[in-house]
Amino acid sequence: MVQQRRAGLVDRGEDEILTGEIAALGTVVGASGRLTGRVAKRLKKNVHEIDLVIPLPFDDAVKRVADVLGGAGQAVEPVHVEPGGDRRTIRVVAGAGIGGMNPVVVTALVTRGGEHTSAVRLRAAAKEGLIKQRAGEKTAVRLAALLSE
Repeated sequence: MVQQRRAGLVDRGEDEILTGEIAALGTVVGASGRLTGRVAKRLKKNVHEIDLVIPLPFDDAVKRVADVLGGAGQAVEPVHVEPGGDRRTIRVVAGAGIGGMNPVVVTALVTRGGEHTSAVRLRAAAKEGLIKQRAGEKTAVRLAALLSE
């Protein structure tokens, strides 16, 4: 089962990660990281969320999500949503757009479901410049398809 939404909870860490990644890219091409970071803060975000039910027990679902997201990008420190054994958050920064130069923060919240199922809330967010690439939406859809295989 797949359910899609445009946006949900706003996470300040997400904006900070995106701004830092864009500033770092700016320095690679010779721009001022500080100026690029300031501009990045003002850009709008493209955010897309997808809810999935994966036919795997919780521990196997966490491993599957970690493998798929790990293949898509670089792991970053997850947001701790709830201590205990029923939820796990996995977060990566993936590249999208031409040459993978548009950073996308992808956060997956895996929740224990039934005995043989787990729920996954997949959220992808990217900054949008003058040319709308819908990188957050495209990345969420692509990763949801991989998780549904």
